[in-house]
Amino acid sequence: MRIRRPRGGIHEGDLTPMIDMTFQLIAFFMVLINFTQSEQDQRIQLPDSTLAKPPEQPLDFPITLHVTKEGTIILGGHDVQLLGLKSLLLKETSVLATQGKQPSDATVIIRAHRGTKTGRVQEVIQICQENRFDRFALRAKEDVGN
Repeated sequence: MRIRRPRGGIHEGDLTPMIDMTFQLIAFFMVLINFTQSEQDQRIQLPDSTLAKPPEQPLDFPITLHVTKEGTIILGGHDVQLLGLKSLLLKETSVLATQGKQPSDATVIIRAHRGTKTGRVQEVIQICQENRFDRFALRAKEDVGN
């Protein structure tokens, strides 16, 4: 039995599913990028460190504090002075309590500007410890030795 091939016809595949998947991937990565940028603030320029390395695993309950060069603390989009930090930490404690967690289960990530005085960072840590937060991670920019 002989099978005949159509002459002169071009066979084209349907590209609709591939285009649809491409747009879904673009949307997924846009959402992913927005979440990672929410931890950053453009006013903070991290100090360089040769010892800095990325965390080995993601933190379970991270609370990110940004300390500006002037000493202002930013938490969740709220700019406060050192004395106002206690009230924001109390709100974070209540959020953790709704999840059945204690402040000691959370990790406070401190992103301090490179021009911030060391004493200010120590004061921030002390206020966090007074509110029963005892796990900390300091962020720095990796110095690759260029």
